[in-house]
Amino acid sequence: MYQIKKLIVCLDHSEMDETLVKFASFIAKINQTKKIYFTNVIRNLQIPKDILKEFPNLVDNMIDERKGQMKEVVDAHFDKKLDINLTYVVKEGQLSKKILKLAHEKSADMILVGRKTSLPGSGVVSQRLARRASCSLLIVPENCTPKIDKLLVPSDFSDYSKDAMEEAIMIADRNGSHVDIICQNVFSVPSGYHLTGKSFEEFGAIMKVNAEVNYKKFIRKIDTKNVKIQPVYTMDNNDDPVEDIIKKAHELKVDGIIIGAKGRTAATALFIGSMAERLIQLIDHFPLLVTRPKGKNAGILDYILEI
Repeated sequence: MYQIKKLIVCLDHSEMDETLVKFASFIAKINQTKKIYFTNVIRNLQIPKDILKEFPNLVDNMIDERKGQMKEVVDAHFDKKLDINLTYVVKEGQLSKKILKLAHEKSADMILVGRKTSLPGSGVVSQRLARRASCSLLIVPENCTPKIDKLLVPSDFSDYSKDAMEEAIMIADRNGSHVDIICQNVFSVPSGYHLTGKSFEEFGAIMKVNAEVNYKKFIRKIDTKNVKIQPVYTMDNNDDPVEDIIKKAHELKVDGIIIGAKGRTAATALFIGSMAERLIQLIDHFPLLVTRPKGKNAGILDYILEI
């Protein structure tokens, strides 16, 4: 996987900003990030021409004020010892479109957004960004503390699961301290199991052995960099693997979840996978990193921005 050299942080002048700035500082320290764009999008700057004639500096003053407000939060919560180029960007228009365009223009490696649970406001449209971004997306719930002692990586042993696992290993390796990675595979018993003459429990055991074999094949293809990875296998009994993932995250008290986006080409870029979709909808206690190899969606960006 790649380093997070360029990071976009979406701020909205709410209490959420403090958490996002702390996470940005934490990410930058681990990844030796070179440039961070702290960004705020104003939904509507349509001011009547007569007003602008009377107050010609109004828009520029509003933008300067927004940049000043962002800088105050960054000065208070960003590690001043880090030698990083910090830029403050104010845009006007639809939030997701402006962030996507900025990420494309700046060739960003990651977009950092907040997930509000009790704070007022809708926050960033995380699902739309996850589907369309040409880079990875980190979604952080309010009041989270940056910490990566334990990471959960749900896996179906596919190529995009490999992306997520390699990202987790890189994070652990660069952190320079002990990090546990839990690779969770959620398997189910097929509906026609009884036709084999086996009981539900017996066929469940067969499916688990199959998952164990597939994990060994999967992990052999990855450079683990001597990072400890613990496989866990969960049998899905209610046809909802996402519920099993969230339950395991709570049970293990993980510091974050990493999952790979399914869309890897222009044709499939809008489909990040049903599991990732539901995790984005439901996760409100754990930071969620949706990984995507940089530039995979770039071919359809012009089309998306016209929608």
